[in-house]
Formats: sequence, C-alpha cells, structure tokens
Amino acid sequence: MPRYFFHLHCNDKVVLDPSGTELRDPDQAWEAARVTALDLMQTRPNTDVNWLTCHFEVADETGEIVFELPFTEVAVTK
Repeated sequence: MPRYFFHLHCNDKVVLDPSGTELRDPDQAWEAARVTALDLMQTRPNTDVNWLTCHFEVADETGEIVFELPFTEVAVTK
C-alpha cells in the first residue's frame, strides 16, 4: 500500500509528517486529510491558529505533492 505524508501549513509554519500513513489511494488520502482538518478545527477552536489560513500538503513516498487541501474547503463542506 502506498504511504502518504500530511504536511500541515499554517501561517508561515510547517509541521512535517515524518512517518506518513499507508492508504489505498489518493482518494482515501484526501478523505483522511479532510477528516483531520475538520477534527483540528472542531477540537482546537481556541488556539492562536486561524485554521482557515491553513492547508495540508499531501505527498507520496517519493516526495511528490499529490494534492493540497485548504481548510477553507473543509469548512465549506461541514
């Protein structure tokens, strides 16, 4: 199974995902990113982070960016 890395970009900071997650395909990686973004916005609303300015950059095992998921896209669909 391929491994996907979910790098969190907020403001000018990047939190790299060093271990990644094995998932079936990019669609399952997109769903995992969506669920995680929604969870962060719902469980940590009082942090000093403006979640609507954040996004996940999801890369594959070779380091190639598979997709980016802006948290604003998740906020619209919730």
